[in-house]
Amino acid sequence: MTYSDPQDPRRQPPQTRAYSQDPGAADYPHTQYGYEPTGGTSYGQAQPAARPPRRGPNVDPLLFSGGVFMTGVVTGLAAWLVAWIIGLIARAVTATGQFGVWNPLDPGGEYWFAVAGFITALVGGALWYILQLVTPTPDSFYRWIVGLLIIAAFVVPLAADGDIWRGLATGVLHVCIGLPVLSLIPTMGNRSHRSNS
Repeated sequence: MTYSDPQDPRRQPPQTRAYSQDPGAADYPHTQYGYEPTGGTSYGQAQPAARPPRRGPNVDPLLFSGGVFMTGVVTGLAAWLVAWIIGLIARAVTATGQFGVWNPLDPGGEYWFAVAGFITALVGGALWYILQLVTPTPDSFYRWIVGLLIIAAFVVPLAADGDIWRGLATGVLHVCIGLPVLSLIPTMGNRSHRSNS
């Protein structure tokens, strides 16, 4: 009498992949025609929609808007402070009586320059954003455009106003408005980038 061992590999029928007891076979979901590795797609499954490429600068709009707003506040305060100092000097010069009445700014001109500085910063932020959309090197174009506008804002009052001191004071105020817009807006934009997570 012979004993037949059921675990003897010579007595086992050959196993196919479809009927294998291999533990790795559990990783393959059953399809109509057999097994397919996970991660593959069968013809009946929907393909995931591809994301369209993102347009525009990769900045957080809330952070960028807040940065532009605060740049406007800083610019307005700087313009108001410089205009107030010029007005203070003008009143001191007029009080001496040696140079006559010297008033390079109209009464209340400090507030006008503060508002102009705030609005200029908002326009500068919009210009920076538009250049991000349509130019290959937006920061370079921004610095050139704003730099040339600052030079023009300094020179035009000197040439247009008959009073040299009035034109000089106005030009200095224009430069004080332009410099924060030139330096702070690109910094705010570059620091407002979204994380890639």
